[in-house]
Amino acid sequence: MAPREIVMSGPRNWLGFYLMRLVFAVRDFFEPPASILANIGLQRGSTVLDYGCGTGCFTFAAAELIGPAGRVVAADANPVAVRRVRRVAAKKGLSNVEAVETDCATGLDGASVDVALLYDAFHLLSDPGAVLAELHRVLKPTGVLSMSDHHLEHEDILEGLTACGQFRLLRRHVGLYTFARA
Repeated sequence: MAPREIVMSGPRNWLGFYLMRLVFAVRDFFEPPASILANIGLQRGSTVLDYGCGTGCFTFAAAELIGPAGRVVAADANPVAVRRVRRVAAKKGLSNVEAVETDCATGLDGASVDVALLYDAFHLLSDPGAVLAELHRVLKPTGVLSMSDHHLEHEDILEGLTACGQFRLLRRHVGLYTFARA
């Protein structure tokens, strides 16, 4: 059976992607990705999935935090984003970063990911249930899903991530949510 295609409605063209990059550059100046990731307890040597990686700002910060023994898989439906992540990772010498173009299935082994990041992407998913099922599948039993989406209200985030019965809220720190497998 072929994987089900999940369409994200975010910017897929060059102009839209670079406008998004500009907005994220301003955001990252005031709240650096490494400081956000410090709140989720990334460990050296961890395997991280940055689902909906966009410009890669969290991908690169995670790669540096987990070190060369770790692995970051940056997944995005936008081919422009995937090409950028590959190019910047090579330029920065981050050999622990792999970029995958996908609308849902990551191609990762089950129970192989310590931390999945889902930042500012949940509101773009046309079938979030399928994506959450994939994230649940790839997370280790002790793995966590770190989520933030400034486009959604608190109640929408909780309902969206717990209604499927696959995740439960562990903690909330400002706009950052940490979920465990249920």
